[in-house]
Amino acid sequence: MNKKLLCAALLGGFAFASSASAQEFDDRWYLTGSAGMNIQDSNRDSRDAPFLALGVGKFLNPNWSLDAELNYQKPKADRNQDLNWSQYGISLDARYHFLAEGRNWNPYVLMGLGYQRAEEEFDPSNPLLPARFTRNGAPSVQKDGHVAGKLGFGAQGDVGRVKIRTELAYRIDAHDNSVGAFLSDDEPRDDGADWFGDVLASVGVVVPLGPEPMAPVAPAPVAPPPAPVEDAPIPVTIDLRGVNFEFDKSNLRPDAVSILSEATQILQRYPELRVEVAGHTDSKGSDAYNQALSERRASAVYDYLTSNGIDAGRLVGPNGYGESRPIAPNTNPDGSDNPEGRAENRRTELNVQN
Repeated sequence: MNKKLLCAALLGGFAFASSASAQEFDDRWYLTGSAGMNIQDSNRDSRDAPFLALGVGKFLNPNWSLDAELNYQKPKADRNQDLNWSQYGISLDARYHFLAEGRNWNPYVLMGLGYQRAEEEFDPSNPLLPARFTRNGAPSVQKDGHVAGKLGFGAQGDVGRVKIRTELAYRIDAHDNSVGAFLSDDEPRDDGADWFGDVLASVGVVVPLGPEPMAPVAPAPVAPPPAPVEDAPIPVTIDLRGVNFEFDKSNLRPDAVSILSEATQILQRYPELRVEVAGHTDSKGSDAYNQALSERRASAVYDYLTSNGIDAGRLVGPNGYGESRPIAPNTNPDGSDNPEGRAENRRTELNVQN
């Protein structure tokens, strides 16, 4: 068959159908909410307390996420539970997620830095407290702010529209002017404590904002031209626009299956056609990660075609090219991100070989 006519038929069948091998990672902003238990340092002279946290964040690349989070807890003073003791603050937390193909739950480690504020009521007549604490009635109030760091680990799971986090962290709180530190034993002393270590155990949700990124819906196929034209040795690539994947996965989504079903029908209609199955990514993430991701997604398309009646002898590959063959700029001339260009580069192709 005339090659130009054959390729025109194929291109017509896929007209405007996909932006490729989907998204390397879900870069939408998201909201977080969590609740848990704050196990207080015993030297605070306070009791363990539940805490709440709210935040906002996003993934910077497939493995790293960054969250800004507000927290609040209201532990009770151990010696006198009628006295107010409250603690609240903000932190910037970076998480590194250890991802694996086909796994819904992935572990992570976290590190954070923030600011904590404490408000402690105290009995001004208590002989254990040094004179430097301001006494302004009964009870008096000590208010101060301080730097806090956080280290921990957890796991994040995909349960559909939202994600679930379970987490255990250790917060190092430089609360060096705490009333409680002078009340943790029964002897007066001149110095308190330079810092405290609290353990935070929590469960939370991650709610992405906005619709899930996906390619435009393919319009109706365009009919091939009615008459053959002269053959010519030109390379032809069929971009499978619309063949999308979930974040960091290579299993095909329902909208991708419908497009590949059409591709299968066209390949069955023209049994002499031989094509390479190729996967590509944009420039987000490391070269090694993108190379592996492009190979996995090309393999998913290859496996679909062969399992639906296309002889493997007609297919070259599957081959992954990572980010090495962009068809659009990943960044703008000023160096800023170009989401539209990156979307074009995330693609799976059938490259005609004959």
